[in-house]
Amino acid sequence: MTDLRIVSEPRAESGDATFVREGLALFNVAVTGDAYYSPLAIFLKDERGAVLGGALGHVWGGWLDLDTLWVAEPLRGQGYGAKLLRAAEDEARMQGCYGVFLTTFSFQAPTYYEKFGYEVVADIPDYPKGHSHHVLKKTLA
Repeated sequence: MTDLRIVSEPRAESGDATFVREGLALFNVAVTGDAYYSPLAIFLKDERGAVLGGALGHVWGGWLDLDTLWVAEPLRGQGYGAKLLRAAEDEARMQGCYGVFLTTFSFQAPTYYEKFGYEVVADIPDYPKGHSHHVLKKTLA
């Protein structure tokens, strides 16, 4: 292996990116012994099946990493975000999780999550410039 090179491919085939992610996952399992992994995808859909919101993430290591919570603009403020968040937490409990963590920007919803028992455990100031990126966690009962 003498002709190795570093290549930037922002639009790489998903198979290459999946291979790298799975390589890291295998390392994590080897070190921790925790092989349980489960994607989480919960959706808010209308009668035609159109997606109007969702909660996405994955379970590993006894935690739910909730990487996306979104509700379409016309439906915001009607409790659907709370229902999606609770459904994700319930799913995490059913899978044996003892915590949830997520990130959000200061212009998104940090105080929203705090109303549901999440606490800020880290901040990255000026990401993006003039705003902050927050890491929050919640212990599940």
